[in-house]
Amino acid sequence: MKTKKSAYTKKEIEGQPKLWQLVYNLILAEEQGIKDFLGPLFEQKDLEIILTGAGSSAFVGEAAQGLVQKNTGCLTRAIATTDLVTHPENFFPNNNKPVLLVSFARSGNSPESVEAVNLANKFCSNIHHLVITCNKEGELYKYSEANTKNALAVLLPEEANDKSLAMTGSFTSMLLSVLLVCSRGSLVNFEYEVGKIIEQGDLILNSYESLKELTHLDFDRVVFLGSGPMLGIARECHLKLQELTDGKVVCKHDSFLGFRHGPRAVTNEKTLVVYLFSGSEHVYRYERDLAVSIGADPRGIWSLSVGRKEDQEINANLNLDLQFEQDQQFNIVPATIIGQVLGYYKSLQLGLDPDNPSVSGTISRVVQGVTIYDYPENVNI
Repeated sequence: MKTKKSAYTKKEIEGQPKLWQLVYNLILAEEQGIKDFLGPLFEQKDLEIILTGAGSSAFVGEAAQGLVQKNTGCLTRAIATTDLVTHPENFFPNNNKPVLLVSFARSGNSPESVEAVNLANKFCSNIHHLVITCNKEGELYKYSEANTKNALAVLLPEEANDKSLAMTGSFTSMLLSVLLVCSRGSLVNFEYEVGKIIEQGDLILNSYESLKELTHLDFDRVVFLGSGPMLGIARECHLKLQELTDGKVVCKHDSFLGFRHGPRAVTNEKTLVVYLFSGSEHVYRYERDLAVSIGADPRGIWSLSVGRKEDQEINANLNLDLQFEQDQQFNIVPATIIGQVLGYYKSLQLGLDPDNPSVSGTISRVVQGVTIYDYPENVNI
């Protein structure tokens, strides 16, 4: 990864395993304060948790939603701020039902993220806020600091505040954070699991040359497939590769089962399919069936297999065995690096600068050009 371009992207992708240790240490040190805030909320009858953010920050919620619901026992929904801002009446309860709004934000300054907090306060009479952010100067962090009765901020290490356009370490750090803080047991018990994902992250980083060679294939479409929590990671990988190549490579994501119901039509001789396999043996049986079917396609569809031991019937161009374990919840964190590395190398191959790949300037580190309008009273939208 030696290049004059992408000084930030390179450093931020490679630094993630060490960053995850820093995140774990930070949350472990703040465990009591976090549990004092969240513990009583989790015990409230009918608590609803809404995970929200914009862009990649929204996909953190998508990936975490099922695991947060499983671990807390509370109804949990992932709803992007970009949906909350336009249609709050469709998502926020207008009764006294307790709501915990979990806001993910790298900068904390996206207009929709700030407005989502304001709308939650307007619609919900029993609202609490958890802000997971990378920027102590951001509006969301400042809000939490000023409203400590019903808000708490988890400020991640400075290393998580990516300087490059694409979210890398910020995404995986926020994802790991919400899985940790929404666990019901002692965080000391997660030392092994955090150590395991650090090993898996290092394994991917040590496979750079193989992944680089894969990006030299003549593909202009990439499909990322995942199941359950890994579906949110597939969506993040989709965005990462597409934005780092400035849209020159068009990407899609889907579940393994969902891909059979029409979306598979997108595959052609210039398609790379990335299998983000589950650690669950039951789920893997469904996933493998589709992968074997694609591997037998007479058009010779290119594929990358991630997470499992090599399987000759899948016929992948490259296999990365991350040694997933059956009940390992955090394996979605290192799997995210796959989309980052593929996007990085494909960006360089196309002559772009991964730190700032948008030649037209249509995308930026913090979204620009969004005007927030006052929500109208007593109208149906």
